[in-house]
Amino acid sequence: MTGNLLTLFPLQISVTDFNMDNTTSPTTLLIGAAVIGAIIALLIILNSRKGSGSGSKKPGGSNSGGFSTVFSGFKLRSIARNIGLSGEQTKMLEYVFKTDGVTDPEKSISTPALLDRHFRRAYRIIENGRESDKEIQRKLSILFSTRNMLENSTFGGISSSHQLKDDTALTLTFGKDKLNVIAITAKGENLIVEVPKTVLGSQIKIPRGTRLTVLFFTKSNKGFSFETRVVGYSSHGGHPAMQLAHSNQLRFLSQRRFRRKQVSIACSMYLVYVEGSGKKERLIVDKRRNNGQIMDISVGGCSIKILAPVQVGARFKIEFSQSDANVAALGQVLRSNRTGAGTIIHVRFLRVSLVSMNTINAFVYEYSRE
Repeated sequence: MTGNLLTLFPLQISVTDFNMDNTTSPTTLLIGAAVIGAIIALLIILNSRKGSGSGSKKPGGSNSGGFSTVFSGFKLRSIARNIGLSGEQTKMLEYVFKTDGVTDPEKSISTPALLDRHFRRAYRIIENGRESDKEIQRKLSILFSTRNMLENSTFGGISSSHQLKDDTALTLTFGKDKLNVIAITAKGENLIVEVPKTVLGSQIKIPRGTRLTVLFFTKSNKGFSFETRVVGYSSHGGHPAMQLAHSNQLRFLSQRRFRRKQVSIACSMYLVYVEGSGKKERLIVDKRRNNGQIMDISVGGCSIKILAPVQVGARFKIEFSQSDANVAALGQVLRSNRTGAGTIIHVRFLRVSLVSMNTINAFVYEYSRE
């Protein structure tokens, strides 16, 4: 049959094969009929699946936006749980991956540039949604909190020096000196690295048994350190090499809580006074404006260059424009450094509106159009 009609496979079974003669019992007849019916039903199902399998797919050649059903369930939730994502953040991560047709979540989470591509696409879809502004801002805040959790997770890192890749740059702490070497190979009983050298190129022979601290960064820009000792020296590929003891106790280096971006943005600052205490505490904003230049910024704070010295602990209302949006935050000066004719103050944000937080995050992560 042709067209939309179902094409059945020929049934290669003869009724005589069931030996249904006049002496066959009713029970046998029923069993035989059931077997034939089951075979016919199976063939119909197979043909039905064959027809549906030739249907159209979404762009990218994959179903459900290319998101593997293996990862849409237990696998992804297991990864999210290990990272420490909340229920809302887990749902957001699944949405982000479905939106960009991700088929290998582990690779995406371990690759910052790839992860930002997925999140940038989801950001723009949410931003242009037809929901209320309040709901859009709520979803964007979850999007950025999820991205920030992934930024600070150890997922995609390593747990042993045995996993170090060849040619990884290492920094050895030897007394007060920081010595830069390259890992030659981590395969084998010991970690083989270059023999460190002075600035003039002469080798530095660290005595056997000396304890060292090793610092390195992975390709996903996550920093780790571990303690080791010098085992000895050898030759590798015709070049002198130093042998270090392997370690299975790697420490993840703490990072900034939020991603920070170097900028140059003009801002206005208004000194904030505190009146009263407890429930009667009030914040009074001085009308006199101080001009400053934001040097770097994150959703948690910023550094500002100003002309006049500022007292540590002082509070300011900080205003600036970014991506056609006005941003305002209440900040407190943590420390200040004199530099040339001005002062650089480091400010921690105390209060930031949801809209301002999303605007700062979009700028820092470079998800906005500008």
